[in-house]
Amino acid sequence: MTTIRDWQVGQSLPDVTLPPVSRLDLIKYAGASGDYNPIHTIDDEAKKAGLPGIIAHGMWTMGNLAKLFTPYYEEGFVQDYFVRFQSMVFLNDIITLKATVKEKGDKTIRFDVAAVNQHGKEVVKGEAVFALYE
Repeated sequence: MTTIRDWQVGQSLPDVTLPPVSRLDLIKYAGASGDYNPIHTIDDEAKKAGLPGIIAHGMWTMGNLAKLFTPYYEEGFVQDYFVRFQSMVFLNDIITLKATVKEKGDKTIRFDVAAVNQHGKEVVKGEAVFALYE
């Protein structure tokens, strides 16, 4: 297996494609996060809010983005992480998670990260700093 230390500036970690977003995913996330805003789980409430249908919690997408680093947790940890929400995620969207090495130091690796929907539109964009164990 390739270690995270092997990646060089400009190289990308393997993409991770999530299964289609399901209502059950969002109901489970609502319970785990305590965010019971009905625009995330009830069609009629989302439509009353002017949306075409229920949307995923932004933090659900952000949390999933961290899955890119799961194979590397024996080597370090996500030390810093921030994103901007670019667009909404809807039921049945297929989200692909991406990370590219932006900067590499002795103790950290900085990544540009993004979540992209099946239409190629970035829905979340940001940076993650992965701290390496010594």
